[in-house]
Amino acid sequence: MQFPREYGAYMAKQVLKRLVTAGLIQFDQPEYVTEVMTQVMLDELGVEDRIHDEVRKILEEHGDAMKQLGATYEEAFKAIKKQLVRDRKVIL
Repeated sequence: MQFPREYGAYMAKQVLKRLVTAGLIQFDQPEYVTEVMTQVMLDELGVEDRIHDEVRKILEEHGDAMKQLGATYEEAFKAIKKQLVRDRKVIL
């Protein structure tokens, strides 16, 4: 995650505050809603980290083939990441 966990909580609170101020949402349990929203924010912020982990795993599994093709680690990492992002329709 490129942001500290506290920033995810801060963003969640700010989004909820703006939605309430605009009259777009209402809720009876602010602590619960804030907790759920914080978890959603943290999950979204962690998507890129999870993709990076999966790319590293793929590169470890296919390191020999990569060497035979003469691809650098950086080139292969970028290509695999791009493909995973496209396949999963993720916006980073």
